[in-house]
Amino acid sequence: MKATIKDVAKLAGVSFKTVSRVINREPSVGQELQEKVLAAVKELNYQPNLGARLMRGAASSIGFIYDNPNSNYVIEMQNGILSTCRTEGYELVIHPCDARSPDILSELTEMLDRSRVGGLVLTPPLSETPAVIEALKKKKVRFVRILSGSHAPDSQSPCVFIDDKTAGFDITQYLIDLGHKRIAFLGGDMEHASSGERLEGYKDALKQNNLAIDESLILPGEYAFESGIERSKKLLSLANKPTAIFACNDEIAAGTLFAARILGVAVPQALSIVGFEDSPFSRQAWPKLTTAQQPNNTIAQTAAKLLINDIRSQRDDDSDAANQGFYPKLVVRDSSCPAAQ
Repeated sequence: MKATIKDVAKLAGVSFKTVSRVINREPSVGQELQEKVLAAVKELNYQPNLGARLMRGAASSIGFIYDNPNSNYVIEMQNGILSTCRTEGYELVIHPCDARSPDILSELTEMLDRSRVGGLVLTPPLSETPAVIEALKKKKVRFVRILSGSHAPDSQSPCVFIDDKTAGFDITQYLIDLGHKRIAFLGGDMEHASSGERLEGYKDALKQNNLAIDESLILPGEYAFESGIERSKKLLSLANKPTAIFACNDEIAAGTLFAARILGVAVPQALSIVGFEDSPFSRQAWPKLTTAQQPNNTIAQTAAKLLINDIRSQRDDDSDAANQGFYPKLVVRDSSCPAAQ
């Protein structure tokens, strides 16, 4: 027979309400009692009944909402959130969607009514869409936002922010220090604030080094391999070619590398390429890509933990939310070198 919560309480010598508080990670239980209860849970191999928990009105799951073409990003985020959910005793509901859909607000509302999740992890561009944030606030749904920026924009919800602008500056400065003066920039989807933030960092570095901003070297596009190929072919067909390309993510950078190979442009001798994220694309390419390391798995774990803590705390809307910042660091590999003299 399966162990019950009363079996755990008897073995630990506490009330079953104390066991419930420990299992639900409520902060009111002292460390000594927690250890006794958790030892009993482990000895009896007790598994909490999530169905009963839901009937009592307690949250038993959280949702992961995303619209992102980058499969590596989605998988890393999913795995990170799942890791925290398993540790904290929550289930995960995954909901891909189209952020551009005119029905996105009603879609999210229906999903919330169906799944009864305790809160949502939002990733760009949904986390950066005011209409989505307002709709969730109106529905009194707890959520955490993962977004681009050097700080949390407000206290409406917990935030995990990524300083893309500083990382964009550091990447461009690195290329300038290698002697590159004609540095191209391949952006991502403009619905994602990260693309604009990285572009601002790129421009700031050029300005600080008294290098002209050449708009012909700045090409908007998508966070996709094919988009990287198409735009890189245009750049490499110019009479005055760039000697370096800053791609807004590793998929674009891999597309740039592919285009260079097709056109017979040596990398890195004739063209240095830098990506962003440190995804498997950067490590599996040849030569391996210089990039900015963005720890998506850790970011996702942090976001899920902030959300679950917020659900348990029952924070008032007017109180400050907890936030966490991440700062992508440059990882130098084989796709970049000093500019040819």
